[in-house]
Amino acid sequence: MGQGLSCRANYENGLFRAVRVGDLETVEGLIERNPSLLHETNVYDRQSALHVAAANGQIETPLMLAAMHGKISCVQKLLQSGANVLMFDSLHERTCLHYAAYHGQSDCLQAILSAAHSSPIADSWGFARFVNIRDGNGATPLHLAARQRRADCVHKLLDSGALVCASTGGYGCPGSNPLHLAARGGSLDCVRELLAWGADRLQRDSSGRIPYTVALKYKHGACAALLNPLSAEPLVWPSPLKFISELNPEAKILLEKALMEANKERENNILKGTPYSLPSPSHSDVGINDSMSEASDTELCCICFDQVCTIEVQDCGHQMCAHCTLALCCHTKLNPTTACLTAPVCPFCRSSIAQLVVAKIRSSNDTESDMNPSKLRRLRMSPKFSEGSSSFKGLSAMGSFGKMGGRSSGRIAAESNEWVDKP
Repeated sequence: MGQGLSCRANYENGLFRAVRVGDLETVEGLIERNPSLLHETNVYDRQSALHVAAANGQIETPLMLAAMHGKISCVQKLLQSGANVLMFDSLHERTCLHYAAYHGQSDCLQAILSAAHSSPIADSWGFARFVNIRDGNGATPLHLAARQRRADCVHKLLDSGALVCASTGGYGCPGSNPLHLAARGGSLDCVRELLAWGADRLQRDSSGRIPYTVALKYKHGACAALLNPLSAEPLVWPSPLKFISELNPEAKILLEKALMEANKERENNILKGTPYSLPSPSHSDVGINDSMSEASDTELCCICFDQVCTIEVQDCGHQMCAHCTLALCCHTKLNPTTACLTAPVCPFCRSSIAQLVVAKIRSSNDTESDMNPSKLRRLRMSPKFSEGSSSFKGLSAMGSFGKMGGRSSGRIAAESNEWVDKP
């Protein structure tokens, strides 16, 4: 028993000694072997390792350290042991979420976000407030991820409720928003993610510059072309819609992929003939012909006749492809003060959409599946069939509607002061 207490004391003394001198490797190893040490206090003034780290100016506290270096197993063990995700460092006043975003550790970032959902943070502080937590310079994790070209982290933060137009400025002083910082870093992936979530291309920083001007200053030509206010607006993820916010993970992946493909086609048109031309996006139906399998042929979307049905509308059960579903839901960015996003209805039966799910594969007992595949395809493509189709009746009531993607390339209608760049 005495030997056990002695070993424990050695562990604790080793941890506090390593924290005081900034021996990060030793701290990580000790905590990974015994995460409960994080809750131990020293024998003198009953301070935890986190208190000792802050008092000695060591910002790399165990959870922050693990998040910075992508040690996902260590992060998970620390979180399971109740590590405080709201601990700020003493140098930049950043949390573990800031460090995961800054260093592009998307797995650690996701683990921290998941833990915050189910921890007392969500009840006492609020999850949305935690996602948009600011450091000493007024930067949120999204600002840091955008500045450092961390597109995966940008996506996860936006998907978790990060404010896409949040400014680093305080007390009414307009600083840089994430789009300004992505433009400065020159990351096309970050720029397109932010634009697809409604980032404002006309928002100005403290120097009066829009993101387009920042991209030009740092000689990021492709980013500047997409950020040019004269370029076509991208499609924006329809997050205000209730059934979009309640999407299951599988359906969400399909729709997000379709959105990015549609916006990449827009990018190709913008960058065409410039030194920054992008390769054409690949679609699931490239090379489609009459010799395709019966299963694929009988499930073609009755709106575009190109893509396979992957999304099902509930409660009516009608199906369409992800590209046409987005064409139904997405719009170019609306001004939130003057307009609102009207919830769409099913284009086939005009009923309200309760939920969108991944489409089920039709059974062999369906009427259409008894037909010859090539005959069915020719029938669908004929003018007579198209005019009588319930999908086209529904779309005519909606107004102008075009398909996104597909082989015909259709589109629907068109560190301390680093956050305030000096001109």
